[in-house]
Amino acid sequence: MPSFDEVLKEAGEFGRFQKRVFFLLSQTGITFSSLFASVVFLGRAPDNFWCRIPGAAELSERCGWTLEEERNFTVVPLRLGNESSSGECERLDVTWDTSAGCTSPLARYGNHSTGSLPLAPCHNSWVYEQPHSSIVSEYDLVCGNAWMLDLSQAILNLGFLVGAFILGYAADRYGRILIYLLSCLGVGICGIIVAFSPNFTVFLIFRFLQGMFGKGTWMTCYVIVTEIVGSDQRIVGIVIQIFFTLGIIILPGIAYLIPTWQGIQLAISLPNFLFLLYYWVVPESPRWLLTRKKGEEALKIMRNIAKHNGKFLSPHYSEITISNAEVSNPSFLDLVRTPQMRRNTLILMYAWFTSALIYQGLVMRLGIIGGNLYLDFFISGAVELPAAILIIVTIDRIGRRLPFAMSNIVASVACLITAFLPEDIPWLKTTVATLGRLSITIAFEVVYLVNSELYPTTLRNFGVSLCSSLCDLGGIIAPFLLFRLAAIWLELPLIIFSILAAVCGLLVLLLPETKGISLPETLEDVEQLPSHFGKCGKKQKHRDTNSYI
Repeated sequence: MPSFDEVLKEAGEFGRFQKRVFFLLSQTGITFSSLFASVVFLGRAPDNFWCRIPGAAELSERCGWTLEEERNFTVVPLRLGNESSSGECERLDVTWDTSAGCTSPLARYGNHSTGSLPLAPCHNSWVYEQPHSSIVSEYDLVCGNAWMLDLSQAILNLGFLVGAFILGYAADRYGRILIYLLSCLGVGICGIIVAFSPNFTVFLIFRFLQGMFGKGTWMTCYVIVTEIVGSDQRIVGIVIQIFFTLGIIILPGIAYLIPTWQGIQLAISLPNFLFLLYYWVVPESPRWLLTRKKGEEALKIMRNIAKHNGKFLSPHYSEITISNAEVSNPSFLDLVRTPQMRRNTLILMYAWFTSALIYQGLVMRLGIIGGNLYLDFFISGAVELPAAILIIVTIDRIGRRLPFAMSNIVASVACLITAFLPEDIPWLKTTVATLGRLSITIAFEVVYLVNSELYPTTLRNFGVSLCSSLCDLGGIIAPFLLFRLAAIWLELPLIIFSILAAVCGLLVLLLPETKGISLPETLEDVEQLPSHFGKCGKKQKHRDTNSYI
């Protein structure tokens, strides 16, 4: 009986069929990255807002004031008497009633100067010139409530984390394409509910669910793509990241053309319904079918792949074999039981955490540093495209470990320099910050590949899922770290990012080099990596019969 890889080689390892499926499923990266980074535009700080004095709404309506006139009567007197107050988070502790005059509503307070009038904190009385431009103005996420914006992004990342475990397990049990389609449906429905949420609580609940289903779409499309190509085509795992970057590049254009946060939310959510059409063009993963003892279905799909690729499978094939080396119930202890596995696991977990935290922190930082948000975001996204190209060009020539380490070190240096560059040379500050973004993007993309190459076949799925969960943990922490530390000093988060990246760059040098080597199949293979593959990364015959994810 032939093995699956032998049949796949005969049917075509990356022919017309795989290229079509790859292109279709890769579109998921565009919608997922838009969801991933959407908080930058959904949570834009309002340009102009102030705290309304009790009774001001009624008086404003009676007097026919414009918003600007009401602001002048509300905020200007406050600033004249209290130079330290902006009128955004506190107000004069007075009440306007119908007896107040339209031209001088404070006249009733006689000779009191505005500086002697008491102040009161603002509570749910804010007025915005553009009330529906972002979730900040929609749900009053300002002043004492500003931390709730951090919470909204943390909740999304918590959804990613939960989705990785729940939908990852479901995809292994019920099938890749079924969970992919259900996840696409879930993202679309939850996205619509998020856009029309009546309050912030409903917004958070369905943003969590959208994150959970969103992770399901990205994770399963990644797995399907890598499972239908040959073991020598590992690079598709890097190429698919280009579509993630395309989503980052497209997002500011969407936000520029659509003035409301609800419109942006719908624009990044509704395309997921189109992916339901893949039911008729993307088959179930034949590798998964074989693990579920559905050999006839798998063989039927392989014959279809061969047909589309212009190949022909032998009619004598009646059954396909696949490795039975999987651990039935892998646990975290399996990942730390031996010295090499323990070192690899702990370093990779830290690398996932650091890459996600810094990457997401730098993305969200664009929303608080001023400047042209749309142009800056577009440029920062565009510089990610060379990241994938650099990886593709260098990773099989100079190896994985050196680019992995150097990208972290360069990101660290760039963040540190950016923090101390003066504001009066913005072009240099932007250039160095862009270099940091490019470098951490390379690190983020390389960790996907390295993680899968350092685990044996028996633990690969479980190991990658567990380590990459630290990516979502980093995403949960990123908004709190960025926004709270930036409130102390705008550049303080960059100092923290620099330290984390420098440590990561040094740690990954302790990982084995995996350039040109066969994927390890057992724990013993992993333990032999330094001596077995350490000399020039000598290429060996690939033995692994499973996908690397």
